[in-house]
Amino acid sequence: QVQLVESGGCSVQSGGSLGLSCAASGFTLGDYTIGWFRQAPGKELECVSCLTTSGLNRYYFDSVKGRFTISRDNAKNTAFLQMHSLKPEDTADYYCAAGRTCNEYINTYSYRGRGTRVTVSS
Repeated sequence: QVQLVESGGCSVQSGGSLGLSCAASGFTLGDYTIGWFRQAPGKELECVSCLTTSGLNRYYFDSVKGRFTISRDNAKNTAFLQMHSLKPEDTADYYCAAGRTCNEYINTYSYRGRGTRVTVSS
């Protein structure tokens, strides 16, 4: 069964850190670009970060630059999003997706997970 499953979301206080994981099954995650997206309450889905298959090219949304780090472990078929200095505006449902190219449109990705919720309290 092909799926992506996110984990690691929880409630954390402002300034805290959190690590999200995205485990793939049924396909080789290393063959795909990884995208992390988020959707805050009442807002549109936005691309937070993406990482190419080579691991050489990373993209970060301006508001998370310097605070979030995207990575992957192909041996574990898993991607990660490490988040530091979290702010209340980071509160959202976070989704990972696997696709062919880095872009901001999750519908262009081949696979996506169901999301994990991050809540940052002030």
